[in-house]
Order: sequence, then structure tokens, then C-alpha cells
Amino acid sequence: MSTTTKAAPAAFPGAPAAGASIDLRTWIAVAAGMLGAFMAVLDIQITNSSLRDILGTLSATQEEGSWISTAYLCAEIVVIPMTALFARAFGVRNYMIGTTALFLVFSTLCGAAWNLESMIIFRMLQGFTGGALIPMAMTLVMTRLPSSKRAVGMAIFGLTATLAPAMGPTLGGYLSELYGWPSIFYINWVPGVLLIAGIVWGLDKEKMQVGQLVNADWLGIFLMAMGLGCLTIFLEEGNSKDWFDSQFIIVFAALALIGILGWIANSFTRQQSFVNLRLYGQRNFLVATALSAVTGMGLYGSSYLLPLYLGQIAGYTPMQIGEVIAWVGLPQLIVMPFAAALSSKVDNRIMCSFGLLLFGGSCLMNAFMDASTGYDQLMVTQIIRAIGQPFVMLTLSNFAMQGIAPKDMPSASSLFNMTRNLGGSVGIALLATSLTNREHFHSARIGEAVSSYAPATQERLDQMTQAFVASGIDPATAASQAIAALDRIVRRESYVMAYNDGFWIVGLILISCIAVVWLADKVKSPGGAGGGGH
Repeated sequence: MSTTTKAAPAAFPGAPAAGASIDLRTWIAVAAGMLGAFMAVLDIQITNSSLRDILGTLSATQEEGSWISTAYLCAEIVVIPMTALFARAFGVRNYMIGTTALFLVFSTLCGAAWNLESMIIFRMLQGFTGGALIPMAMTLVMTRLPSSKRAVGMAIFGLTATLAPAMGPTLGGYLSELYGWPSIFYINWVPGVLLIAGIVWGLDKEKMQVGQLVNADWLGIFLMAMGLGCLTIFLEEGNSKDWFDSQFIIVFAALALIGILGWIANSFTRQQSFVNLRLYGQRNFLVATALSAVTGMGLYGSSYLLPLYLGQIAGYTPMQIGEVIAWVGLPQLIVMPFAAALSSKVDNRIMCSFGLLLFGGSCLMNAFMDASTGYDQLMVTQIIRAIGQPFVMLTLSNFAMQGIAPKDMPSASSLFNMTRNLGGSVGIALLATSLTNREHFHSARIGEAVSSYAPATQERLDQMTQAFVASGIDPATAASQAIAALDRIVRRESYVMAYNDGFWIVGLILISCIAVVWLADKVKSPGGAGGGGH
């Protein structure tokens, strides 16, 4: 291991030997990195439960408001593959301090945004600076901790990936209701200052190699940014613009295809690319990143569907939605240490399969909701999901990083995390489209059964009309109000069935991925000199 350390670039030393003792400074630096990853992932969806208030203040429509999340996610996905280059050029310590400081500045500007355009620009800049913190946390675990301690680091990193999407709507709902929506951006100063302090104290100063930026693969970076940026916009905005019926979507789909194919071709023809796409040639890494994308679909998809259902069908406030969603987050704090201890003793393929079964099974349980489903009925499924998710995220990280050379750790971390976020975009786009189409389908089918000529329908309309008349409304108005009320019931039931269909999709995809897990080699949590067991 010591020879590997000497061969690696200065910014990315190899991890200490397996039995090496780790001082408090290193643990503080790793913990600060985790705080940054948690903060960056949390901010993807923290605006969701406060969107109505934000749009009201900025005088924007719901469709325009979707760009608030799209801008952040787009910038975050673009910057993640670039973090390895920037960390080499500026040094891990300088880069993390600088990007966190800028993230806090742009977070403050988001809270002070005066119109929609300013909010979108600041959110994009916030995503570009915050996105770097996600792969850097994983890189710190792999390069600063010995293999014997890495399971603990990976467990904490897994928590940032699964806990943050769950806690985003919860925290956002509470802060908006208590202190107003700008507070969801200002709150970043608390973890941000702690992060900077931890990195300043925990990491040694490094010599900058800014010359690496001059000789960087800027053509590849441009193609990657164009491809991933346009792909994210295509996925996030496709449903609201009717996909390929929109010229806007066709243009972005074409640019995404050109950019991604150009990036791949450029990477394989250059001797030194800014991120090593050849890692996809390693079977374990390929399986892990593919499953990371699917897990991203499940993570972001389920945390997209449930708040929407609770707000639209159950009529919950943002704070009440947060209380339901919290149950998918809090139990993970108990489960993750247990999963980490187990991962060094049990074949990770078994653990990942178990996690996918629970995660997918909880989504299938949600596929039987009705209009009266609420907090009590959802708590069990949320807890089952909370038990399953840590088993998936921890083991996928182990699969992805097994056998990766120290010099490729930043590339592997970037690609793994980028894929998960892209999977989240694909999942939300898929479910948004499914929700629209299935609602129309179920509405038409129920409408066929609820005919005004059907005796059951006539009887129900008569009952509702009499109820309105009894409350003092004249018969003609009461009859029209009864028809309108029945129409609302039909729409509500068709939406409930569409939400159920969405959970069916997520659940079946997650469970079907159990077969893919077994294409990977047998791995146990990093332990021993090799960092993984065969």
C-alpha cells in the first residue's frame, strides 16, 4: 500500500495501511466532508414543500417554478465529474473551503432573491458549488481512512445519500412554516461554517497545481457539461412540455445526445481525460453505478410521489408532510451502524438483495393507497423503507470502490454519485409522465362507469342534491353543485390510482434489480489489504 501512496498524485494520497491508527484530525475532516455531502443532497429537494410560498413571493407559475429545482440539479450533475480535476489543481483542502464558502454566499442570495430569474441563477450557482461536496466526501473516506475503518466511513456516507432526500421536505416544511421560506437557504450557514472549520483543522495544507487547469481536457469538459446539462433539463422539463411535441425538448434531447456521445468519444481518444470513463469497463463498478442510478430513481421517485399525494389528496400542510416523511429518515440512524458491522462479515450481494427487497416491497405496499390513507397507514411502509435503504447504499459503495486504484478514487466517486443523481432525474421524469398519463386513463375509465344514466350514479346525485338543498341552496344550484362534487370525487380517485401505479413502477423496478446484483463479484466491506474480499 505504501508504494501506491508514492505513485498517487499529491492531492490524492493512497489510504493508510490497514492497521494504521487514525488521529482525531482525520476523523474531523471526514465528518466535515460528510456534513457537506448531506447539505448538498438535502438542498436538491428542500424547496419542494415550500415551493408554493416561494412562487407566491416571486410572482411565478408552477411550471416556471420547476426551474428552481432543475437549475440546482443541472449544475450539480455537471460539476460532480469535474471535482477530481479541481481538487488536483487547488488541493482538496483549498477546494473544499473555497467551494463551501461560495455555496454559502449563493445560498444567502437565494434567500434574498427578488424575482424568478435571480432565484434560478443563484440556485444554479448554488448547485455548481455545492455539488462538488458530494463526491469529495466519498473521496475523503477512500483516501484518508485505512481499509479496516472504511466501513464506518462508507456507512456515514450512505446515510448522507439516503437520509438527506428524506429530510429535505421535512426540514423545508418546518422552517418555512416557522420562519418563512428564505430560512431554508439561510440555515446552510450552520453546517457550512462547521464544515469549513473541520476542513481547516483536519486537513494539511497542500501545494496548488493550477497548471493542471491549463492543460485540462476542456473539450471533454464542455461536451460533458452540454450533454449532462441538456439531459437534466430534458428530463426535468419534458413532462410539463409534452415531451417530443415540444421543439424546446427536441433541441435539448439532440444537444444531450451530441454532448454525451462526444464526451465518451473524446475520453477514449485522449491519453489523459479529466475523469476516467474506462472505469465502466470494470464489472463491479459498472454493476454498482447501474444500480446506483436505479436506487436514485427509487430514492428521489418515492420522495417525489409521497409528498405530492399527501398535499393533493390528503390535504396535508408542509409540516404534516414532513412528519410523515421523517419516518423514512430517522430509523436509518439506528440501522446504518448495524449494516456497517454486518457488511464486513456477510456477502454484500446478500445484503444488497435484502435491502432492495425491503425498499421495493415498501413501494409495493404504497401501491394500495386510497383517499383516506394518511400518517398512521404510511408509518409502517416508511419504516420498512428506512430499514432497506442503508443496506443498498452501503453495499453499492463497496461494490463501486472495490479494486479501484488510489489515483482513480476521485473519478470513481464522481461517476458513482453523478449516476445516482441522474437516476433521480430519470425517476422523477418517468413518474411525472406516468402520473399525468395514468390519471387521464383512470379518469376516462371511471367516467365510463359513472354515467349520468346509471341508476347508482343517479341515486348518488339525488342524495348529494338533497344534502345541498337541506343546507339552504336552491334546487337548481344544488343539482349543479352535486354534479361538480361528483366530478371532483372522480378526479380524486383517478389521481389516487395514478399514484398507486407510480409506486408499482418504482417497486417492481427495484425488486427486479436483485438479479443484477448477482452479476457482481462477491465483496465484503473494505477490510484487509485489498479493500474487498473475493
